[in-house]
Amino acid sequence: MARILIVDDSPSQLAGICRIVEKLGHQTLTAQDGHAGVELATLDLPDLILMDVVMPNLNGFQATRSISRNEATRHIPVILVTTKNQETDRVWGMRQGARGYLTKPFTEKELAETIDAVLGPAAGGSVAAPAAG
Repeated sequence: MARILIVDDSPSQLAGICRIVEKLGHQTLTAQDGHAGVELATLDLPDLILMDVVMPNLNGFQATRSISRNEATRHIPVILVTTKNQETDRVWGMRQGARGYLTKPFTEKELAETIDAVLGPAAGGSVAAPAAG
């Protein structure tokens, strides 16, 4: 089981992603903006971060850059989970230090596969988890 920090300013998106991640067998932590996400990542050192991009205070690109360039948190993989679906957004996100990029809306299977691709299936989750709907 991995400890996964989910950073999203939408309460409904946050709840939905948490539900899927917990169903996959992982523990969740949450933050509602990039600044809070960076702080929580530094304090709790999760195994993975799922980061929205469009957020107040500090956007996901800025937060990812901060996490990936901080000696204490640079080892934590960040997956950007966003509605921004342009190739330039994906490239920019990866340049900021993201190790994965998932465009909303996504299926439970796509999220599981993305998490497994970054953490490896040995982290406790599995793409074999039954998909809802």
